[in-house]
Amino acid sequence: MKEYLKKYCDILGPSGMEDEVREAIIADIKDSGCEYSVDAIGNLIVFKKGKKTRSKKVLFAAHMDEVGFMVTYIDEEGYLWFNAVGGVDRRVVSGRRITFCESGIKGVVASKAVHIQTPEERGKCEPISEMHIDIGASSREEALKYVSVGDCCTFDPNYEEFGEGLIRSKALDDRFGCAALVKMINSDLEYDTWFAFNTCEEIGCDGAKETAFRIRPDIVVALEATTAGDIAGVPKNQCACTVGNGAVLSLMDRSTIYSQELVELAVSVAEEKGIKWQYKNVVAGGNEAGVYQRAASGAKVLAISAPSRYIHSASDLLAMSDMESVAELASAINERSFE
Repeated sequence: MKEYLKKYCDILGPSGMEDEVREAIIADIKDSGCEYSVDAIGNLIVFKKGKKTRSKKVLFAAHMDEVGFMVTYIDEEGYLWFNAVGGVDRRVVSGRRITFCESGIKGVVASKAVHIQTPEERGKCEPISEMHIDIGASSREEALKYVSVGDCCTFDPNYEEFGEGLIRSKALDDRFGCAALVKMINSDLEYDTWFAFNTCEEIGCDGAKETAFRIRPDIVVALEATTAGDIAGVPKNQCACTVGNGAVLSLMDRSTIYSQELVELAVSVAEEKGIKWQYKNVVAGGNEAGVYQRAASGAKVLAISAPSRYIHSASDLLAMSDMESVAELASAINERSFE
């Protein structure tokens, strides 16, 4: 799974520009004996036959997109003004290196240096609308040779292993989920199973909406990254989950109350298989599960997540052991008949 993970994280793929991610996934699953197709909005839908057929349609899902930025204006000095694609905290943006998807042009997100800030400005984080991207152009005319309004970029690829089994990279949310699903598809399955690699989760789960209506699954298991709280300054009662403590099972978030039946099944399977797991201890965030629960004919939903520090930044941080626990638990759950 680590080989898939690095490959996918190094690809530039903000919401709406997931083509290269999708092609990499197809290259990794095309010889597995699965059937796959791509829909009108870029979702990759996969069906893999198992040894048996279930009466219920079971879908495992992850999203291919990552947060990024889109150019909205180019000024006369050649600076690029932009907006965020997805939920990006402005505190993690200024000073970051970025790469443009279309051209590969490099840039840096710039803002007013502390030396020329007024006393009132110091210590405050500028809104993204007041930041700009510097690509080294000296004029609008020069900048337009390389970028246009509407071009998108992401944080620079920066996959790195460090510490005791930790991985730091942009886009671990949710390229790790994609890697886990690819690992499942390339294994022998007990039951026929559907898989979805969706687009545009970061801007409202648009891809999952289409997948829900196309597949109409009875049961959906979403593989995601979720915000960990094990950092300095976070009270214990607000620590959603802890890096290194295993797969995270959510009971409720801002978009979903998860199927109690599926949560109990996941806990039972994890205990039976000796897979490390933990509950998500705060109600926060959301993911594609909420869409599957409400769209089309509705579905019972479960989220299995890996705890991530510094999510939606240039340096998402996950533990390899947690990602492996998520993959193992998803595979073990898929061995059940769901009768």
